[in-house]
Parts: sequence; C-alpha cells; structure tokens
Amino acid sequence: MRLKPHHVMPVMMSAIMAFVMTAVITLLNLGLTPDFLKLWMHAFLLAWPIAAVAAFFAIPLAQRATRFITAFGSD
Repeated sequence: MRLKPHHVMPVMMSAIMAFVMTAVITLLNLGLTPDFLKLWMHAFLLAWPIAAVAAFFAIPLAQRATRFITAFGSD
C-alpha cells in the first residue's frame, strides 16, 4: 500500500506541534531541571498519538472553516 499525503500530513503536523508544545509547557511548568529532557520526551510520547488522531479530524474541519471565512472576501 502506498502512503498518501492526506494520511502522512496529519501525522507529521501533529508530531511537529506536539514536539514544540510539550517542550514549551514542560519548560514553563517545571523549569530547566536536570531531568527536563526525560520529562519532555515522556510528555511528547503521550501527546503525539492523541494529537495525530485529533489532526485527522481537525485538518478537514479547519480547511472547511478556512474556505467559509475566506469566501466572504471574494465577492
């Protein structure tokens, strides 16, 4: 089976977002502790699958909402 962009894109997008967000939130909540990297990676590994599933639903909704919003300016 060949991978299709609409299957890969939500996984990649969620990985990037979860990676950045878990780093920021872990840093804000705990500070730069000696075990920061371990705690951050734990948070990331928990968050990424949840974010990936959410992305599969959120991306099509966001695309429809974007088309709806931008349709007002195309009169």
